[in-house]
Amino acid sequence: MMLAGIPIIDNPFGLLETKPAFADDDDGGDDDGGRSGASSGNSDPSIGSRRSSGRNLFRGLRNRFLPRAQRRAAARPHRAQAPQPPLPVHTTDEIVAAGLTAQQIDQLTASGFVVLDHAEIPLLTSEVVKLRKPSSLSLEVARDQIRSFGSPSTADFNHFYRPEQETIPECSGRHCDAANLVGWPARAPGPTNCSGNVTVGLIDTAINADHATFAKGQVEIVRLVDEDLPESGRQHGTAIAALLVGAAESSTPGLMPGAKLIAVDTFQRGARQDDRSDVYELVRAMDLLASRGAHVINMSLSGPQNILLERLVTETSNRNVVIVAAAGNKGPKADPSYPAAYPQVIAVTAVDRNKRVYRRAGRGEHIDLAAPGVEIWTAASVSGARLKTGTSFAAPFVTAAAALLRSNGKGMTSAQVHETLTGSAQDLGDPGKDPTFGWGLLNASTLCAAKM
Repeated sequence: MMLAGIPIIDNPFGLLETKPAFADDDDGGDDDGGRSGASSGNSDPSIGSRRSSGRNLFRGLRNRFLPRAQRRAAARPHRAQAPQPPLPVHTTDEIVAAGLTAQQIDQLTASGFVVLDHAEIPLLTSEVVKLRKPSSLSLEVARDQIRSFGSPSTADFNHFYRPEQETIPECSGRHCDAANLVGWPARAPGPTNCSGNVTVGLIDTAINADHATFAKGQVEIVRLVDEDLPESGRQHGTAIAALLVGAAESSTPGLMPGAKLIAVDTFQRGARQDDRSDVYELVRAMDLLASRGAHVINMSLSGPQNILLERLVTETSNRNVVIVAAAGNKGPKADPSYPAAYPQVIAVTAVDRNKRVYRRAGRGEHIDLAAPGVEIWTAASVSGARLKTGTSFAAPFVTAAAALLRSNGKGMTSAQVHETLTGSAQDLGDPGKDPTFGWGLLNASTLCAAKM
């Protein structure tokens, strides 16, 4: 395990509306506004045919004046690229298990299982083991064989979890709206009851520690992944860390520039050039952060339900650590994303500056709060800044709000933090809690009351 100490600091965003509206992030995604094919809404079919014939005539005239090589290329039929298969949900041959005895592990290795790695997890008061199954067994049969040992053993697939983000090419100007939208108190004059003496945990991709936004802060980076594995991209982790603790005087001021950040890199670059973390690494990261005294943990990532991850979330919450996670960007009809959907986690969806829900945000009864997450101005991976969109970038606003509550010296429990944040939220959508906005938009205006 390698530790690298690094510095950091912070800042920034306003408020309205009721029924669910949808934020278009203008990223050229799959929503063409009904302008394609038969969905154009024209009732006269001759209009479409006249337009088509006109386009064909123009192309024919244009091609007559092209060089021969270009005419040949233009005449070739367009071959649509085969769609990429979906990204893998878990490893193909690994099971992660906790609570196995030495005798049970010997029994498994004798039957063809191979121990790939193991780690002591104090939160579980047991060891977590990563095993490769025998080639003769399916993954399901291998998992069930380990589960058959019974309590306290727990086993599941080694699921993958990925960052939740969209990228917008350049700043359009109103990039300071986000902090104002939630009434962020960082600019309030005079002393407040928020001391900033708080430790924030971050589980994410690699971070560019040399970015100017981290020049004066206190950031510690821990990479858990095997050093021989390809390092993940730095875009996501750098952007999330800057939102939390970016330097106040930098071009990307964070929300809590004075906070200590322990950033745990659990990700690697996959064969499909996707950044992924697995359950084995997430379990180790959560245990590490709990042992290092993190008050709040930000997890701007999502994946499937996993029994080991659920156990760690429960034990971490029992240690009075607040866990905040992104709701996911798979769309309103997608299954709930984890860890956000676990009841101990504060699940955060994204809205734009007009308080419209991000069109690709996940929905469900597990959603707790909404926060700015569309066109958020934050650090780019190398230098400077750019706009980012996704529920990933909404989560840090709630993480920072939870951290402020934990720093006010009142000794709030994680349950009290959850109750305070949801109880003060600005109701959006249907009255009360709803599957789109949860309890409503984060309201940070009262978190740091002025000292009397």
